[in-house]
Amino acid sequence: MKNILLGLMVFCLSIVWGGETTPTALRKSAEQGDAKAQCQLGLCYAKGEGVKADAEKAVYWWKKAAEQGMAAAQFFLGFCYAAGEGVKADAEKAVYWYQKSAEQGDAKAQYQLGLCYDNGKGVKADAEKAVYWWKKAAEQGMAAAQFFLGFCYFDGKGVKADAEKAVYWCQKAAEQGEARAQVLLGVCYFEGKGVKADAEKAVYWYQKAAEQGEATAQYNLGVCYFTGKGVKADAEKAVYWWKKAAEQGEANAQCSLVACYAKGEGVKADAEKAVYWCQKAAEQGEANAQFQLGLCYAKGEGVKADAEKAVYWWTKIAEQGDATAQYNLGFCYAKGEGVKADAKKAVYWYQKAAEQGDATAQYLLGVCYFEGKGVKADAEKAVYWWKKAAEQ
Repeated sequence: MKNILLGLMVFCLSIVWGGETTPTALRKSAEQGDAKAQCQLGLCYAKGEGVKADAEKAVYWWKKAAEQGMAAAQFFLGFCYAAGEGVKADAEKAVYWYQKSAEQGDAKAQYQLGLCYDNGKGVKADAEKAVYWWKKAAEQGMAAAQFFLGFCYFDGKGVKADAEKAVYWCQKAAEQGEARAQVLLGVCYFEGKGVKADAEKAVYWYQKAAEQGEATAQYNLGVCYFTGKGVKADAEKAVYWWKKAAEQGEANAQCSLVACYAKGEGVKADAEKAVYWCQKAAEQGEANAQFQLGLCYAKGEGVKADAEKAVYWWTKIAEQGDATAQYNLGFCYAKGEGVKADAKKAVYWYQKAAEQGDATAQYLLGVCYFEGKGVKADAEKAVYWWKKAAEQ
């Protein structure tokens, strides 16, 4: 309870209590029905100030105050129901109390209510209502709400897309240090959406967010340093930022590091580290990484050659429709490399790749039809596929 509420404590300053604030004095007033005292006593129990921390007692007193219409207590109570702190989690009750508080103008409740409508927790998902409540909170200066509102205008979610309004709200949030808004604002400047394209300003905002640990910003900043857009090209700095992002699981950054370690750009060439980052990206489902990892295992580059693992990774991407991986799989099944030889499966994968225009697969599929390997011999189909390959 204490940890969850740490970020909300600033809000508590808005709760005005004119008398004694010791738990003993607060309890006396709270028991007499004073809503402010009840809310403040709830905070004491939540934070363990002057009394042993007790989430259930915090909820008890906040409920007392909430039922008297105190917006702050309604917000805290909603938060407890959402998080299951001091009370059994109940998303619908969370929405109920957020709504009560939001209607009184509480910005944090408006923001949380917007999230509920956005993700459909405790209420039917409704993007327009999410925008409505985020706008209410944004107009009161809440940075997180400003970001989400900006994103909705950028993406056209719950509101008609409007890049200029996206920039307006993201600027508001970014100036308050909201890292996600700084990233999106950087994207707008980089792509010229809602504002005149300005790579230097894009770098400025990426840098701000990257320094706060925002992985997407770190990746984008790396791209700017690598390409020299908005900043002097510097491969080493690109690698620095990509590594920061990659360590947080950013797949694009991991793929970028693969290329840098493989080619020795911005860092000393290191095939093993290239494979390391390739594995990380591949495990996240990054198709190019899965294909490259298969190649590394097939050729023994940066890792001990292992045909079975090559087949494993090529199967992953072949099932996603990658023609080259499909051809490679067909070849493995035809030759029995990394998998038991199976002429029918070889034909199956050659067919998949051939239908996407892979010339080598078309040629080998023609051979299969001509020789009757894995498929009934059919000279006409052999000619058909050879002609396809020849035309390329």
